[in-house]
Formats: sequence, C-alpha cells, structure tokens
Amino acid sequence: MRVKVAVATIQGKAYFHIVNLLKDNNTPFFSLIPNEPIPSEVKVVITTPKEKSKIDFGKILMFTSEDELDSLINQVIVSLQGKEYYEKMVIGIDPGEVTGLVVIADGKVVDKANCLSIRETNNKIKSILKNVNLSATNVKIKIGNGVPAYKGLIETLDDTLPPRIVLEIVSEAGTNLPLSKRSRSLRHITSATRISTRIGCIYQRKERKEKDEKNS
Repeated sequence: MRVKVAVATIQGKAYFHIVNLLKDNNTPFFSLIPNEPIPSEVKVVITTPKEKSKIDFGKILMFTSEDELDSLINQVIVSLQGKEYYEKMVIGIDPGEVTGLVVIADGKVVDKANCLSIRETNNKIKSILKNVNLSATNVKIKIGNGVPAYKGLIETLDDTLPPRIVLEIVSEAGTNLPLSKRSRSLRHITSATRISTRIGCIYQRKERKEKDEKNS
C-alpha cells in the first residue's frame, strides 16, 4: 500500500503524539523535516502551526494539542478519502451492561468502542459529533431495543444531542449471533454493526422549547 500521509515536524512532543495516533489507527506514514520535498504519493501532511509556513503543499493538517487528537485522526481519514466532509454517518448502538458502538461514515467503519455506561456512551457520541460538520453531514443514530436500558440511553441522547440528529429504534432480533471464544470482546461491536444496517422506527425528538424549559 502506498504511503499517503507525511508527518513533517521536528518538535519532539508533537511528533510523538502524531506518530502514536497514526500507528494506533494502522495508518502508514513518512517522517519528514518541514523543508524536505514531499513524495508524490502523499495526500496529506501533518505538521504544527509554527512549521506550517515551511511546507508547500495543498492539504495540510495541524497538531495543536493532545486534546484534539480525535479530531485530527478524523480529518486524516476524511482527507484520505478525498473529501472535505462526510455525506452520511450512521452510528449503531447495541445497549446493555457493555454497550457496543460503531461509526460508519460514507460506508466505511471509522470508529468503534465498547462503553460501560449511558454516560460513557453519550460522551463518546458527543466526542465523535464534535468533529462532524452537522450542516453538511446527515447523521443517524440507530439504537437496538433488546434490553430495557435502551430507553434511558435514547432519552439521554434526545436531551443532549443537536435536534438535527435522527434517532432510530431498531429491532435486535438476530443481531446477537454466536461468536467464537476468541471474538467475545468484539461481540457488542459486531451487534452494533448489524444494528446499523437495519431499518427501524424514527424516535420523535422533543421540541427544543421543551428541552430549554427543562434545563432552565
């Protein structure tokens, strides 16, 4: 596979965080000094604000802080697909004692996680959406109804997420198929993936006015 990402920085801390981020996401990269020529196969260069002026390239992403790493890797993924933003995003959720979550953007899995509470699930989704252009990306969250806990989760999401996010309740029948012992850790994510492909019933979101009165 051709390497399409270049890391161009001589700042040690920035390089450490960028490289670990790319490795964790199985994204191969070149390491360059900011003034070095950029290989022709590179589609995106990651650098720092101080070094940006030394790089002559069309698509440059910048590392600003450790707190923005999720945003940075999402930008890398979108850029490698030749896009400025996703057109469609579906988040599948398999609620339970362990809640599986998968994010599929324009047909590709871009994130997945196991969460241990409604709060953790809600925070994970808000973190994902923080890096999404909601005015351009159609976002739908599909939630399995296999356990009563789904009701508390969907109410929490309704209360905290922007009104343009579509919430959909999906039947979980047949999504929890047997997996090998080796794959047990992926069970909930696999179920969430199956849920994300199903058609369910749209959940009627509360009116914004009602939410504002509740929070006042």
